This record gives sequence, C-alpha cells and structure tokens, in this order.
Amino acid sequence: MSFPAVKAQTDQQPNTTEISNQGRQQEETVTDSKSDTHKENFNLKVENGVVKSKLHNVFESQQTSMKDENSTKVCLTIKSHRRGSPSVEQNDPKPLTIVPIQENVVSHKVSLENYDGKLCEEQRPSTKRQLSAESAAKSVSVRKRSTVKKSQDEIVKPLSVARPGTQSGRPYLPAVSSSQRKPRKLLFSSTDIFSKVDTFSIQKGRELREQEVFDAQKIANAVTEGSRNDLEKLRAIWIWLCHNIEYDLEGYLGLSQKICSSEEVIKTGKGVCSGYSGLCVEMCREVGIECVEVSGYSKGVGYQAGHSLAEKRSDHEWNAVFVGGQWWLLDACWGAGTVDMKCKTFMKRYDDFYFLTEPSEFISSHFPDDQTWQLLTTPISMEEFETRPLKTSSFYQFGLTLTQPKQYKTITDDGEAFVSVSSSRPLTFSYEMRQRDPQTGAPKQEEVDSSCGLLSVTRQGMKLRLLPPEPGAYEVKLFARREGEPGVLRWICSLELECPSIQKRQALPDNPYVNWGLASGALALGVKGCSVAGEEAIEVDEGGECKVILQTSRPLMMVCELVHHELTIAAAKRCLALQITAEQLVCNVMCPCKGFYRLSIFVQDYDSGSGTFQNAGNYLLHCQSPGLNPNTLYPPDLGLWCGPGVRTQEAGLSHFSHTGAIVNAPQGRCNITFHCASPDMQIHASLCTELHEQAHFPLSRYVLLTFTDTSKVTVSVCAPRAGVYRLGIYGRKPPQQDYMPLCDFIIRSVCEKPGDPFPCVYSAWGRGCVLLEPRIGVLAPQSSVSFRVRIPGVQRVCIVGEKRTDLKMNKSRVWEGEAVTGNATQLKLAAVTKESNDMHVLMTFDVLNLKNEL
Repeated sequence: MSFPAVKAQTDQQPNTTEISNQGRQQEETVTDSKSDTHKENFNLKVENGVVKSKLHNVFESQQTSMKDENSTKVCLTIKSHRRGSPSVEQNDPKPLTIVPIQENVVSHKVSLENYDGKLCEEQRPSTKRQLSAESAAKSVSVRKRSTVKKSQDEIVKPLSVARPGTQSGRPYLPAVSSSQRKPRKLLFSSTDIFSKVDTFSIQKGRELREQEVFDAQKIANAVTEGSRNDLEKLRAIWIWLCHNIEYDLEGYLGLSQKICSSEEVIKTGKGVCSGYSGLCVEMCREVGIECVEVSGYSKGVGYQAGHSLAEKRSDHEWNAVFVGGQWWLLDACWGAGTVDMKCKTFMKRYDDFYFLTEPSEFISSHFPDDQTWQLLTTPISMEEFETRPLKTSSFYQFGLTLTQPKQYKTITDDGEAFVSVSSSRPLTFSYEMRQRDPQTGAPKQEEVDSSCGLLSVTRQGMKLRLLPPEPGAYEVKLFARREGEPGVLRWICSLELECPSIQKRQALPDNPYVNWGLASGALALGVKGCSVAGEEAIEVDEGGECKVILQTSRPLMMVCELVHHELTIAAAKRCLALQITAEQLVCNVMCPCKGFYRLSIFVQDYDSGSGTFQNAGNYLLHCQSPGLNPNTLYPPDLGLWCGPGVRTQEAGLSHFSHTGAIVNAPQGRCNITFHCASPDMQIHASLCTELHEQAHFPLSRYVLLTFTDTSKVTVSVCAPRAGVYRLGIYGRKPPQQDYMPLCDFIIRSVCEKPGDPFPCVYSAWGRGCVLLEPRIGVLAPQSSVSFRVRIPGVQRVCIVGEKRTDLKMNKSRVWEGEAVTGNATQLKLAAVTKESNDMHVLMTFDVLNLKNEL
C-alpha cells in the first residue's frame, strides 16, 4: 500500500519525530535482509526534486511461491528541501529512516472506566478515542540520519520497520516471552528512586503552564531535561501527564463539546483516555522512547459483571513502552485520579500502580484487543477475563493473594460461602455486602446486617464467612489498610455471591466492629495474643461459663461488652468479671441464654488516665446449655479490679493464695491469704450479695480479717447461704481517710447449710491478733466454751460474761482458758495493754439458742 505524501515546510528542518498517518493506516513490517524468511528489495530514486522509494517484502516458501499474494510493496514519496534552499540536490540524497507505528487501531465508542471504591468509588475514566489534530496528521515517521557518511548497504537497513523487542512481520508486537521477562523490581526497586525526577517534572509542569507552553514536544523535552536514561525520561512524562491532565468528564457525559486536539488537551488540562495515551505516545517518541497505544476493554464504570464483552466494542486505551530491553504497560488516565459518578466530578488521586505495571496484575482490569499485548506467557481468554475477581490497584500494592474463591461469582453451599485473603504484612480488613435489586441488578443502598458475615483477621490475612439473610444475588466488597495507618480503608476487591437457598440457624449478634478475633491493630495497642482463636465460635461449657485471656506487652486497662438478643444491658453487666494484671487481661463470661453472643474487648494504656478505650478484639460465643438462674450470675457492682492484679501490686499486696477472680467454696467457707509489704497499709474486707436480707446477721459478721506479725493477711469467709458473693478488699495508708478498692473476689457457695457468723470485731483487734478458738461468733447458752487467742503486746486477757474469766498464756504465747456462757446474751473478749491499765474489748460473741433464733 502507499503512504500519502508528507511535505516539509521550506523554512524548517526535517521533522525528527514520528509522524502518524491520518486514520491510523495498517503498517507493514519488513525485516532485516539477514532474515531467513524475509527478503528486502529497496529502490530509491529522485525525480524532479522528489525522492521516491519502493520497498518490496517478499515471503519465500519452500513449498509454493506466493510472491503475488504475500508480497507487500511500500512506496514512499517525500519532497525534501534543504534549510534556506528552494531546491533539492538530487545527486546527494540523504538516508532516511522510516519509523513504524502501531498497526490498525480503530476508534471505539467507550464507557467510563471506574473502580467504584468505598469512599471515592475508585472510578477510572474511559471514553472514545481522542487524538490531537497534530498527531492525527503524523502517521509515518521520518528521521534525519547522522551527517556521517554511510555506505550504500547501510542505506537499506534503516527502512526495516521492525523495532527492537518486536516480532518480525508484526509491527510493535512484543517478541520476548513473559517467561523471560524481568520483574518490575529489577527495573527499579521502588518508585522512591524517582523522587527528584517527580519533583522536577511537577515543578517544570507548573512553570510551562504559567509560560503558556502548550506544545507536546516542547513539554516533553522540558520535563525530561537532566534525565539520565530512558526510564527517568518516561517517568518524567508519566508524572507530567498524571498531574497536568484531568479527565474530561463533561465531554464524556455530553455536557460540553469533547476536547479533540492535543494542544487543546494541554491548554485546558482535560482529556479522555485517548487524550492521555495519544499525548504519551507523542511525548515519548519526541525523546526517543518507543511507545504505542493499546486499545481494549476495562473493568470500570459501565462494566457490568456477568454481561459478555464479546458483543461490545473495546472501550479504553492505554500505552505500551519499550524500556529496559522489554515492553511494559502503563495507564496515565487511571494513574491521574478517579471519577465520582454520584457527584459527577473528577477527583485527583495519583496512583503509582499503573506505571509499568506487571502484566499479570494489569490483566486484572485491562484486556487488550490484541492478546499479544497481554505480555503473558499464556494469554487468557476474554471469558476468563470476565470471570476473574475484580481486583483494584490497592490489592496488589498491599501484596495480597485471593486464595478463595478463584472466580468472580460464587454460589453458596448450604447457605454460606467463604472468602480468604493472604497477606505478607499486617493489615486491617473490612467488607460490605449489598443485595442486588432483582429487577435492575444494581446493588441496594443499604448494607446487609453485619451479623450476616463473620470476618476474622490474623497477621497473615483474613477469612470471611458469608451468611446471606435470604436467597438472591449479592455484591461483596473487601477493604483494607495498613495496620496502624490512619485514614479510611481502601477498596481492594469485589465479588459476586449467588444464594439459591438459606438454612435455618440461630441468629448471630450484630458486630459493628466487623472483625472477629483479635483486632488487626491489637499489637499496637499492647495486646500480643489471645487464649482462643477468633475464626470459629467459642463453645461455652455446660455451666454456661467461659474465659478469654489476652496476653499484653505492657499494663493495660480493659472494659468489655457482651451482647445477646435476649440479654438486657443490666443483666449483661452481671455476666462479666474482669481481671487486669501486668501481663494479661482475663475476661470471665457467663452466658445465661442459649445461642450466640458477641464479646467485645476494649483497652487503653494503664497510665493513660482519661484516654479512649479502643477495640482490641471481638469474639463469638456459642452457648448450647439451657437458661441459667439469674441468681447464679456474678454479683452486681463488680469493679474493674477482680482478683489480684495491677492494683493490688501497686498497693504492695502479693503472694495471693487465689490468683483468679472466682473462688469456689463447696462447703460455704474459704480463706484467702496474701502478703502485705507495707506495715502502714490498713486492710479492710466486706461481703456483699443480693441475698443479704435472708441472713440473720449483717454480712460483715461473715468475714473475719486476720493480720499476723509476719505481714501475712488472711480473709476468712463463711457464706450464710448458697449463692454468689462479692468480697471486696480495700486498703489505705495514713493520712488517707478513705479506703481505696484494691480488688474484688467472687465467692461462689453451693452449700445449702446456713453458715455461722464470726464474732463481732472491734478496732482494738489489730495487727498480730489471731482467733484460734472458737471460730464462730454464736455460742450456745449454758455451755462451756474453750478460748484460744494470740494477742501481742497485752498483759492480761479475759472473757467477760455473767462473770469474768482470765485466760492464761502458754509456752506458745497463746492465751487460753474455759468460759461458761450461763444465761448471758453476750461474751466479750477483752485485754489490758502494757501501756495502760485500761481494758479494751476486742470482739464479742452472741449467746443464742440457734434452733429457736435461726
């Protein structure tokens, strides 16, 4: 075929850039004469000041000569003038180089590419082919050769239109298999190495706009000034395109006339996809970089999953560039920003992912008309492209792998489906599930309740169990962000869920925090791990009780929330008992109702004062036992400090006999011991329960505190009835007036026999005083009672009733003796101190007929 003549202006040098043919004519490729399968015949002559050339490309076959059918003739007529001379010296023809263009790419009607993101909808614009008037007039490239004299053999070689890295006979199609491809990281380790190039290109772009420079060639040379290689030149052009051209949304929507010429695109700073790709070709070729436009399909706005693309025309254009010895793909249109179709606005958001993207990742959203431009070892079909899950640039930037499912559309099995993503770094994940309208197929505005999905996140990825509430089609979107990174989560993937039927199951609690198990940011909050896994529901024991323990790297405070659809807020508080230690947080949970519960744990640093509690984990609990008696729940008004922990440690209390918050007393009695390091610390203990009105004596009579000389403290408890009690331990140091709560113990008694109270204790009963016998505070009338006590620092001890009985000290320094209750209603234990002769009452015993009184 013949190329139309292109005339050079008499007052200009021959153009050194590629000149594209109007209408994008198909290009023929002729290989070097050394090829075994192709031969070249080239005739060049000058007639009447016009250089004429004829190129013959003949394919030779061993079987059949097909010269007439397979030969291609290219005639080129170029009228050339020397600068400042009206004529051409026919005797001194200058060698000319034909630079080929991309073969036969037609314009297509397109729809706007769009990645519909979580917040900005991640929309990617795409529309009709748009070429500038300048580039439309430039189809055949002509380069002026060096002034160095060449031989006649070398005159023929430049006319070979096959470029490095392309297939022979097919213009601009890559010849290197992707199995031989160098990965992007070998071309450059990180885009951070371009920081100087990026800054220069952005600054130079602003200067050129202020100077009203709107010529693509001048801009290309200006922004690449100082670039050391083709890679840096390409980077500078890419940065200029992404930061200076916005998507022409109004033109796409028909609200204004579309901007057509490249000069208008540069001047207005607006263009559609072909405006980006056309400028990229023009600017790259100006600085000597091989660049072509690639047309094809994209998964953007207007793309509907499940609708075949085969019946539609391709809707997008991007670029392929030859850098570093191989072809690469880039899309400046998608790299410049996104489109919010709801607000009908273009949103500048630079995306570095589309700069020299790996072909295996680029194919997720871009499908070229010519499969060769997939740059894959094994190209995929359009059907496979349509059925693949929709992955965004963020998916690959986070280094994710979708392990399940492998297809975009998933059908539930027994009313549920699973999604799993593996990650090489800790991430925060979230998801959305929206049911599609059965009439229009569009996703509904409202999300499906979070109880219809169970998301668990680990440092290696995430697992999502989907439980659609009713049959139908659903759109599922996944989101992620780097752990500890502020800001919104970024859309990473979309899937389609088809649910033919559902299975009847117990209702799951709503989870506004989305994730089940440890939160992705738990490590930064000071939580190292958990005693239970979060992927599956935690089965509660037959007693309706379970325990969740978080290991911590530093002291933390903790609050918890328990949710069940039948549980009131007040009742839920009585189902939790929290123990806070320096190295772990323990949450004791009771589940009084059958079904599923959500346990959410929140933490903050122990020393943060009035800081904000943040979610550290959420756990699904499953109770299959029948309902429990409300009286078996934990006592009301439990504090945050159950059992020994940070608070008791700060007060100098240690070596607790019971390290947990719950103490079981099968016989209705128990002794809790610990050591107190400070001699100034005063300890107080109290007993509380909802059943105190059934006791004959005040609950204070059922607790006896013993403080020995060796700093050992014993808190003795005798439960008056079967039930659950709160034992509060308090302490103070003078000059403090009020006691400070140190910890609470939950005393659980199952003994139906009424417990006996202890003697009534007075303030004189202090450190070192020990009651050895009797251990009960109610004595029978007309009976003889043996007394044994240890009271330090006194010179006389006696029992006072109807008459006074003096006790004697034995060799073990224990005061002992026998006393008769008689008809007295009370016996008093009194002592005279060595400092004075005053007698002080230490404790009293009631004399009662227990059968009649109780």
